[in-house]
Amino acid sequence: MVVTRFAPSPTGYLHVGGARTALFNWLFARRMNGKFILRIEDTDLKRNTPTATQQVIDDLRWLGIEWDEGPEIGGPNAPYLQSQRMDLYDKYIRKLLEEKNAYYCFDTTEELDALRKEAEAQKKGFAYCRPEKFPDEKDVKAARAAGRSVTVRFAVPQDKPLVVNDLVRGEVTFAAGEMSDFIIQKSDGYPTYNFACVVDDYLMKVTHIIRGQEHLMNTPGQQELWKALGFGELPKYAHMSVTVSDTGGKLSKRERPKALRKVIKSKPDINLEKLAEIGGITLEEVNSFIAGKTAPDMPSVDAMAEFLDIQLPEINVVDFFKSGYLPETMVNFLALLGWNPGGDREIMSLKELIDCFDISRLTKTNSLFDRNKLIAFNTEHLRTEPREKILAYFKDYIEVIKSPLAKADDSTLTKIIELCAGARTLADIDHKSRFLFIDNSQIKYDEKAVKSVLLKHDGLAILKIIRDKFADMEKFTAENIESALRNLAEEKSLGLGKVAQPLRVALCGGTVSLPIFDAACILGKEKTLERIDYTLKGDW
Repeated sequence: MVVTRFAPSPTGYLHVGGARTALFNWLFARRMNGKFILRIEDTDLKRNTPTATQQVIDDLRWLGIEWDEGPEIGGPNAPYLQSQRMDLYDKYIRKLLEEKNAYYCFDTTEELDALRKEAEAQKKGFAYCRPEKFPDEKDVKAARAAGRSVTVRFAVPQDKPLVVNDLVRGEVTFAAGEMSDFIIQKSDGYPTYNFACVVDDYLMKVTHIIRGQEHLMNTPGQQELWKALGFGELPKYAHMSVTVSDTGGKLSKRERPKALRKVIKSKPDINLEKLAEIGGITLEEVNSFIAGKTAPDMPSVDAMAEFLDIQLPEINVVDFFKSGYLPETMVNFLALLGWNPGGDREIMSLKELIDCFDISRLTKTNSLFDRNKLIAFNTEHLRTEPREKILAYFKDYIEVIKSPLAKADDSTLTKIIELCAGARTLADIDHKSRFLFIDNSQIKYDEKAVKSVLLKHDGLAILKIIRDKFADMEKFTAENIESALRNLAEEKSLGLGKVAQPLRVALCGGTVSLPIFDAACILGKEKTLERIDYTLKGDW
């Protein structure tokens, strides 16, 4: 049976690159009627964040990626958090030590840094120098008594080339001695990623490991660990191509803090103490961030960006949710980054992706994260997905972003969605209609719209006439509103836009909204008159 896994570290939100890795493993398992495992690699205590694991779980489920074993559902290989599997790792560490395939080290961070600097000065790559005699338990006890940290390194075979047979890249050879001995157990007793993933992949019977190209350098060492532990047949590896951002360079989670830093530095009058309070960090941390030395966790970045009213580039799955993308869109789009289904097909359902997923069609070349293409995909999925599904997605969306539309009932929301046919995102639908559910005082008048519509071509005078016509209207329906505006345009020998636009600016503050006849009808006669009166006061 084919068994794949996705093993994220809970160090932040789920990056779309990680989502693509999960998706490809899930698609392959489903295509082969196999098993997909979710495992949380949480042994890096310094970088773990408390909410990250749940966010990963929520994001995967939003995408429609369900696991056969893993957190919350359990399975025969539980537990699925590495921090709860320490006894298993210790057992295999002892085996490597006893068989002289690993050894204790007592180097301090300062000593290792000095060795690295020395290698740099000699223009050589750093390679750890293996001791001729491996330390024993007495040496370990003495080192700890002296206050030195104790780690364990794997003795990588140095006398032969290390070969990786990759399903995407073919045979990849690493020269003898190219990979030096690496740490498999840290001084805090926790295993490193390179070690723990090997043990878990064996115990969980993983047959195929599909992951990013950046992990290719880890593979020869992991394969040698597998062999040294006597685990038998190696799993098959497939290293996916790099996804390149449309802004240049690798698509990186650093893009969001980088964009925020740029804006903060461009506005020297920003109250940094207030910004720190909003971000839940100290003033020192804000200054360190501005200087480019550190970056806060993503929730802090998001909070500060919202406070400053900055639109940051979407990088994490949750960012795309908050920008109004559909999960079907994200799955469809991500599947085509580094994989080709053959033919000219692009818009595909989840079932279609599963039915045609072929691991041999993973590509070597870099893939472009084309945001314009993503928008086009979302526009198409918004058009073709069942209306009841779009309504459910929209309700979830407006609740999370705390939109005033959350006050509306299902029939009103359904009407709004219908009126926004052709919308690119759920955010577009929200932006076009939220004016219907806010107080008059919350209307933000666009300066250009006021000048070009209300203060030109007798816009305010036209608006006053509209107000009088609406006040006399017995049945305030979209049809009657349209008829009144068309008749007024004919009376004044004006284009319909010269009549409709002043009303639009009065109701929503700008020149973009739902179709204006329907918008006024949904708002209702009383509120429409109130908003026109509010506009005629001139408090813009």
